Amino acid sequence: MPDAPSAGLAGLVAPSASFEVPLEMLSACHGRVQAQCDTLRRLLPHLAANGADRAAQEAATAVMRYFDTAAVHHHADEETDLFPALLEAMAGSDAVCLREMTQALASEHRELERRWRLVRQGLQDVLAGNAAALAAATVQDFIGLYASHIEREEKELLPMAQRLLSDAELERIGLAMRTRRGLAAPAAAPPSPSA
Repeated sequence: MPDAPSAGLAGLVAPSASFEVPLEMLSACHGRVQAQCDTLRRLLPHLAANGADRAAQEAATAVMRYFDTAAVHHHADEETDLFPALLEAMAGSDAVCLREMTQALASEHRELERRWRLVRQGLQDVLAGNAAALAAATVQDFIGLYASHIEREEKELLPMAQRLLSDAELERIGLAMRTRRGLAAPAAAPPSPSA
């Protein structure tokens, strides 16, 4: 988890993204997705110039590790915890717009996962020494969809969640995110002495 401030979500900047501020953590995850997409983007000309050398294989391994684990958790964080909490927060109100947005974002998750499998196969081939196997169009399609997906979540979804969700609900989401990753809950602060 980053120690640097995250400014991806408008109006939400804290010293460190953590599960105690789950919306900021989701925004920080977007930054990490973009960093991995940048690695993929740089990998294409590197492969053309240097083949599937050690640096290319190390980059391929790092990108696969990220999208095989962290990105999967991120999608689950949204679909299992954030989206239902938002829909519940709108109970009794006209939630049609929100339901359509969360359904569209979940659908994009499935498409991103499908495109990731194609990119991953090319990266597996790079690990096997085949530099030509990573198709630029496949990589660009994946990166392009992720960029537009992240933009919508940053501009629409996360600000809406910040407005609609209670502190208790955000705490529940943060705990669910920790649990999904097999992390223990933070130790409770000792009670402060009475004055």
